[in-house]
Amino acid sequence: MLSFDQLLPVDFSAITRDQMILAIFGYMTVICSLFLFFMVFSLIPAFRQRKLRKKFEEEGMPEMSNRMVPGEVSAAIALAVSLYLEELHDQETSVLTIKKVGKTYSPWNSKIYNVINFNQGKR
Repeated sequence: MLSFDQLLPVDFSAITRDQMILAIFGYMTVICSLFLFFMVFSLIPAFRQRKLRKKFEEEGMPEMSNRMVPGEVSAAIALAVSLYLEELHDQETSVLTIKKVGKTYSPWNSKIYNVINFNQGKR
């Protein structure tokens, strides 16, 4: 039968009370900030929609306040605009041409043979 020390080879005696408090405080800070970001970003669309409804009602178009543009329609419009803008650019072929170029002489190429002595191991 395996003991607890064999299953978990971590020495928890090296962790002090201050380090544990700092770790817990750090994790709670991250979790709370993520939750706060989630709440803010989920409430922004509701506030925008409420503002648009009030604007339509003030302008005398109460029927528009109930008819909002669905997400699918917005996505289709965005796709159409994107495809239209892509047609404005030239069509390019995706062919790469690779030319083999001979290596030019460089004095640095020949100096490496003077630095490394290959005959040293044969002695």
